[in-house]
Amino acid sequence: MFSFITSFLPTSYFLPGWLTLDANPLDGLLQGLVGACGISVLCSLLRVHLLLEESSREKNENGTSSSGQRRPANGVAGLLQFFFVTGILAVVGSRVASLVVLEFCLRAVSGLVTAGPDSRKFLQQLLVQSQFSLGCALSCSLNFLHEGAPQRWLCLLLAAALSWFLARQAAALLRHVTALYKLHSSHNYCGICISLLTSGWYLLPVLCRTMTITFSVAVLAGVSIINQQFLSATEALRFWTPLTICYTLLVVYMQEEQHRLPSSQAVINAVVVRLGGLMVLMLTVGRWADVFHILMCFLGEASCLFPANDLLDAASSQDEEDYTHYARRDRRQKPRTHQKEHQR
Repeated sequence: MFSFITSFLPTSYFLPGWLTLDANPLDGLLQGLVGACGISVLCSLLRVHLLLEESSREKNENGTSSSGQRRPANGVAGLLQFFFVTGILAVVGSRVASLVVLEFCLRAVSGLVTAGPDSRKFLQQLLVQSQFSLGCALSCSLNFLHEGAPQRWLCLLLAAALSWFLARQAAALLRHVTALYKLHSSHNYCGICISLLTSGWYLLPVLCRTMTITFSVAVLAGVSIINQQFLSATEALRFWTPLTICYTLLVVYMQEEQHRLPSSQAVINAVVVRLGGLMVLMLTVGRWADVFHILMCFLGEASCLFPANDLLDAASSQDEEDYTHYARRDRRQKPRTHQKEHQR
């Protein structure tokens, strides 16, 4: 029914071919809504995790909060950001979304291999950086899984409704923890806060496993979507060879830059370098529609990273706070050991 109605829209007569959407506008909008809801759930749970760690650190040190003002964008600003990301994900085609997912997975695997003792810090920074890539992963996975379905719009509508419900629940949990966690956890009369107090440490591993499963499915979907564009193995080889070489060099360069620059500046530089390299590749072997979609990806990455700049700073400064905490604890324990030795 929707395809019959949209067939009368005069977009194909007045717009060039590289500006038209790859799929039905309704399908693209629902896929973008699912992706934006996934980004919202990820940000909310990451903020809950950081608030729990900050609260436990304050209890151990018996100090005051220094960064308790981390709050998401509320009200009109947060709503505008959510719908803006939804529109960007709806416009970006499945081909470019697949390339973004594959590039992010290559960078994540190489970063985790070379992270070494800073793996926890890199993991939290990687989760913050994966916001727009997660939206692209959900979008291309839905495009692949529902391809050829007779009632595709209905399946996507159900997925969007479930995603909206999960995003609202995660946002409500974040508001509850931000306002009442310290009070409820100290008096032990809230089931949610008591559960987070006893098993909140398990939140980050659950997030990592969920992201691993999501991107694994998206990689299979992305490879299948990209290979559908080629008529022969020669064309596929002509595309995959420069892509692999280009992004292997880019990954090595970005790993060196992240050790040299501050976290927020290194993330911005990494976004510009990797999307710029992808644009150069699409100018060589791609289409004009792919170049236009990559330009939209710049806006999508910016709309996800700039509001989450405090999360990047918190993830980068967490190791320094842990180091100072353990250093203070060692200083407190040393006089006790000297007293015991003197008594002996």
